[in-house]
Amino acid sequence: MISKCDRDSYIRRYVQFLTAMTSGIESFANKMISVITSDGRNIIQAGLLKGFDQTVNLILHDSYERVYSTQQGVEQVSLGLSLIRGDNVAVIGEIDEEIDRRLDFANIKAEPLLPIWNI
Repeated sequence: MISKCDRDSYIRRYVQFLTAMTSGIESFANKMISVITSDGRNIIQAGLLKGFDQTVNLILHDSYERVYSTQQGVEQVSLGLSLIRGDNVAVIGEIDEEIDRRLDFANIKAEPLLPIWNI
């Protein structure tokens, strides 16, 4: 059983982590971002980051998913307005729009990402 002191320490560290994470997300406002989810999806937000909260729930406007395959090029599936729960967010990163425009996704073949398992 975990002690009260250990539990309180864990809670403090977790709150510090969430605070740092949400302040970092603010820097992505008005930028093209990629969100990798814990189930292995790659959601691209081409429009505005409409909102987020302290638990990293995201509201993405004008979003689409990049679906990877070893058999055919990358498929881009329009999602429109997307809500992503914070506990499903694995990675958030900015996309260099100039480089992204130059990529020929129709000819890129890759293994799909595997789900992330918390142990």
